[in-house]
Amino acid sequence: MSPNLNHSDNLFLSVSEVQQRIISDIKAVDGIEQVDLRHALGRILAADVIATFDTPPCDNSGMDGYAFHSKEIKGDETLTLKVVGQSFAGHIYNGEIKPGEAIRIMTGAQVPAGVDTVVMQEHTKKPDDETILITTIPKPFANVRKAGDDLITGQTFLAAGKQLSPTDLAFLATQGIAEVSVKRKLRVAFFSTGDELRSIGETLAEGDIYDSNRYSIYGLLKNMDVDIIDMGVIKDDRQAIEDAFNTAASVADAVITSGGVSVGEADFVKETLEKLGRINFWKISMKPGKPLAFGTLGNSLFFGLPGNPVSVIATFYQFVQPALKRMKGQNIVLPMVIKAKTTEFLKKRPGRTDFQRGILEQAENGELTVRNAGTQASHVLTAMSNANCFIVLPAEGGSVEIGEMVDVQPFEGLTG
Repeated sequence: MSPNLNHSDNLFLSVSEVQQRIISDIKAVDGIEQVDLRHALGRILAADVIATFDTPPCDNSGMDGYAFHSKEIKGDETLTLKVVGQSFAGHIYNGEIKPGEAIRIMTGAQVPAGVDTVVMQEHTKKPDDETILITTIPKPFANVRKAGDDLITGQTFLAAGKQLSPTDLAFLATQGIAEVSVKRKLRVAFFSTGDELRSIGETLAEGDIYDSNRYSIYGLLKNMDVDIIDMGVIKDDRQAIEDAFNTAASVADAVITSGGVSVGEADFVKETLEKLGRINFWKISMKPGKPLAFGTLGNSLFFGLPGNPVSVIATFYQFVQPALKRMKGQNIVLPMVIKAKTTEFLKKRPGRTDFQRGILEQAENGELTVRNAGTQASHVLTAMSNANCFIVLPAEGGSVEIGEMVDVQPFEGLTG
């Protein structure tokens, strides 16, 4: 972890520029552990996984029906065959199959020597117990899954850096793999600073507010499957803040705070960061979330987020989450972007990239549409709660008319 820090940045930086500055030099954390398959969901593979045998291991039937040899097929003529046996999954037919003969076969059962085609039972009639009439002739080799159709011995089928999904667990199970090597979990510490902040359960005096940012950060981190260290609220005291930063940096791979990083803020956060770490204080051309601090505290990465509740969430998604994903060892880190048609007028002034809170829906014709989720002020959580996406309006652009296509970041594509 060696961010390319530059303390002379006074101009506004674009969102993409800051993203690239943050993630360009970040390396995945050291540390690998073996976990059993049932505990591997969501973890990041530390090494490629190689197939040790073909999957499927043998030719098998893709249908319930009857297996016979394709040499019997003569154009579109119906076929009458003698049924001489049966093959079920786990119970292979080992007898000889002669010309003019077929066997009953079930889905997943091994296709024995002497046959190479399966006709589904719906395309047959059964005049008696020992005879079938094929009424719809299949193509040669139809409905037979060939050995190695899915995996071939020696093939890399899951690559290092892959976040394991439920399907991946099934994929590993087909190879009989009980344990996998994964990157160790990140340790992330976070706290809030401010004499006005109170934890839930405390009484509010005049001018006090409850600390909400700690709960949004906790939820965002919980979605990322990291080890979370919540250090609570730290008072505006120089020594208390310095002690908190030192403690956090000693136990965590990354440290996150909210508030105290804007120009002119009267607290000890910035001076403490400058004393203890190598930190950039950036102004970003985005709305919400202009101020951001990023750098290192000892061996830990540090992220200082703005104080407004919506700004915390927006900057976390755009900057913190990609960095943490890279630290976890993931290959894909930047937010997913799709296109949708606006159904409402979207107000915007040119100058900053605007992450408006939106509601993404699918119209009856299948088209993706998006609309405003409510008041867009950075201190208002209502629209953020109602939203299921960010509507990303470019810095140079202005307001958007109904029916225009816009970039959208679905929240489902931002998590994990």
